[in-house]
Formats: sequence, structure tokens, C-alpha cells
Amino acid sequence: MQISVLPDTLDDYVGEYHICRVIDAFVESIDMNKHGYRYSETSSMGRPPYDPRMMLKLYIYGYLHRIRSSRRLEAETKRNIEVMWLLQKQSPDDKTICNFRKDNSKALRTTFLEFSRLCNQLGLYGKQVVAIDGTKIRANNSRNNIYTSRKLKEKLAEIEQKVSRYIQELETHDENDSYEEPYDEAVIKQALDELKGRSAKYQAMLSDMEKTGASEIALVDEDCRLMICYGDGRRIDARYNFQSVVDSENNIIVDFDVVQRSNDNGNMHKLTESAKAIMGVEEITALGDSGYYEGEDVAKCERDGTACVIAKPDPGGIYKNKENGYATELFKYDKEKDHYICPHNQILPYTVNATHKGKLFRNYRNSKACAVCIYKRKCTTSPKGRLVMRSIYKDSLDTVDERTKMNPGLMRKRQEIVEPPFGTIKAIWGYTNYLCRGLENVTGEQSLMCLAYNIRRAFNLFSEDIPRLIAQMTIS
Repeated sequence: MQISVLPDTLDDYVGEYHICRVIDAFVESIDMNKHGYRYSETSSMGRPPYDPRMMLKLYIYGYLHRIRSSRRLEAETKRNIEVMWLLQKQSPDDKTICNFRKDNSKALRTTFLEFSRLCNQLGLYGKQVVAIDGTKIRANNSRNNIYTSRKLKEKLAEIEQKVSRYIQELETHDENDSYEEPYDEAVIKQALDELKGRSAKYQAMLSDMEKTGASEIALVDEDCRLMICYGDGRRIDARYNFQSVVDSENNIIVDFDVVQRSNDNGNMHKLTESAKAIMGVEEITALGDSGYYEGEDVAKCERDGTACVIAKPDPGGIYKNKENGYATELFKYDKEKDHYICPHNQILPYTVNATHKGKLFRNYRNSKACAVCIYKRKCTTSPKGRLVMRSIYKDSLDTVDERTKMNPGLMRKRQEIVEPPFGTIKAIWGYTNYLCRGLENVTGEQSLMCLAYNIRRAFNLFSEDIPRLIAQMTIS
């Protein structure tokens, strides 16, 4: 005749070592008004809104358990005892849940940074070596809704052909009274009007691209870009480039960025400076693949105390090809005398600085020596002789090359450091696409992914001493 075999309170379902208590302690320690959460300050008049703390707890729990949909999160508030405990049995509707993520993108970003600083206080960073890498995540936008100038011109040519065919069909019908097939002139004219409207739309888009200098334009999510990715079977798609910097000690994400460029060039300095600020250090070693081998960015890192260890891109063999002569790598540079020595021991002195593809180079050439060289046709087709261009940042790149050769073990560890977060977020949790649109909202959603990952890592690292982790959060 026992009335109930269940615990008397919800608190009995959530043990002392449960991750919900970590989420609750962290969120309760946050100054919501400082981060700029909407409804963090409310008026005493009228019906009060849902507490943003409660909404943040719901989202962190959801992203930790592979639940991102606002409708599914609403369902969890009515069936999941752990969520009931976190939200004190409140159940916001799906629209309210969805709006919280959309309205607080910037606040979610700063919340992630606050947890990163908390990880620093907990001693979870080694503060010596970090690894940087990027991965592509699909945008909430079909690739068919992204247009390049080439695609627009092809569409306009296709429309022009269709219009010509329809006009010819109209003229043929007018001239041939014995036209026996079913024919509806009104349908054809309607089709012509639709084609002309579509043509005007494409012309306007092409004109806007020419004015702004944009390489492509997206209709649904204006900030996403076409990118190539080999990991999910769809090579070209609408994507964002998720860049992260991960500490080597416990594979925790120190900081991240979401960019619109498909390549990794130019991202290392920004991420390493942010990582150093979070960890409170002035010098650090940063590991990167060949995508980060970019002169200006590397020079900034070296100047500001970041020792880069970056894989050098493959030059493509000893010879570029039979017609285009010797690779530049075969020309030896003498730093003291500031000249190059060609493979046949001829000196190429410095001539002038010049800009090539928007970048500044120092040019080296010896027209007289090349004019009488029997290997000239194999080396260059230029009548002025072989030109060697040296980037003004080549000294920094040479320093990085030497350091990379001296530390082969670090390069082998790079993937072990930076890939686990990508594997967890994309392969295990299944977050291979964004639900939000726009760079700011996507960054907010990525903040939730990275925050959930870091909370899980901290929870696992403190698995035998969760009360101390909770106490540290309460103090901070």
C-alpha cells in the first residue's frame, strides 16, 4: 500500500557530483547585467519575463546533451527531471527559448570568455603551448542561394536563351495559321514576364557585386560563404570557418573565432593574443599547419612574443615544371650580403621593392648573367632574366622554419591538441551545421558549443572533486 517509491524532492534526483550542479553554480556566479543579457533588469510593473539565468542553464544543458532545437528543449522542460531541477519546474515555450539565443549572441560570447578565465583560475591551462586550427561548419543556407558573378552571368545567358526561344515560338505561331499543336499564348507571355523579372533581379545582384567588389552574394544568410570541405561528403557548400586555439595541457578551448574566409591565413595573431590575455602570459608557443604560413601574420606573432611552429607548405618538388624552370627554393639567400645565388652560382643582387598581388616584395635579378647563361631557357622565359621575389616578412618565416625543424615532436602533437574539440563537437555531438543565421548569431551559437565542451572537460577533470569545482565557481 506504499503511495510512492520515488524521492520526495527533485533535489534527490540530482546528486552531489552531477553536472547539473556545475552548470547551476557557474550560471549563478555570472553578473547577467554586466554581460548585457536581455531582461537581466526588469521593471516591477507588469508580468515578469523568464529569468535569463534559467534560459542560459537550459541552453548549456541542451548543448551538452545534443539538444539544440527550441521545440525539443521545450519538451525537455516537461519530461526531463534534470531540466526540471535546473529550471525549478518552469517551462518556457519554444519561441521564448529561440529568442533567447537570438537576442543574446554577444552576451553568450562574453560568457564563454568568462568560463575560459575561470579555467585559468582553476589551473587547467599549461600556458606554454597552444595549437590553432580551423574547421568548416555548414551554414543555415542552401548553396543554391549563393551566387558568384560567374553563376549570375550563366543564369542571365540561360534566361536570354529561353526568352529567345519563347519569342521565336510566338512569331512562328503568328506566321503559321496551320499550327495544330495545343497553344496558349497567355501562358507563354506569363513565362516571359517571369523570366524578365528574374533577369532584372540577377542584373541588380551583379551590379551590386561590381560596386562593392564582393566575390559572392548569399540570399538567406548574407554572411556565409561558399567553402570547400572534404570531411562530410559535400565538397562545396555554404559554410563558416570555425577557428579555435586549444591549450596543450587538457585540450581546453581557450578562445575561438568564426570567420568568413575559407583559408586560415591571418588568424593566428588574433587568436594567440586573445589566448595570452586570458591566460595572463606574455610569451607562448603556437602550433599551426601550413594554412597559417602567412608572412605578415607570422611576423606580428613573433614581434609580440608568440613563438610560431608552423608546417611549411610543399613547394611542389625541385622543379615547378619543365617550362617554368627552377623552383625558388633552389636559390640560396645570403643574408649578410643581401643577394641570392642561383643553382649555377650566379649572384642575383637586390634591385627594387615592388608590390605583387597586394603584398610588398624585395626583387633580386641579374639580367647580364642571365643573358649569357646556357640554362636560361630552362630557368625563365623573361628577356630580363630570372626574377626572385623575397617577401619583406621572409626573415620571420625563416626563423619559424628553423624552429619547426628543431621541434619535430611538437608538430606531431599538434593534431593531438587541437583535433579533440573538433571531434567532440562535430563527430560525437553531431554539430555539423548551424541553426542560426548571420555572423553575430552564428558566433553566439558557437559560443554555446565551445562553452558546453569546456564545461564537460572541466567536469571530467574534476570528476573526483566536483564540490571543489563548484566552490571555486561560487567564489569567482
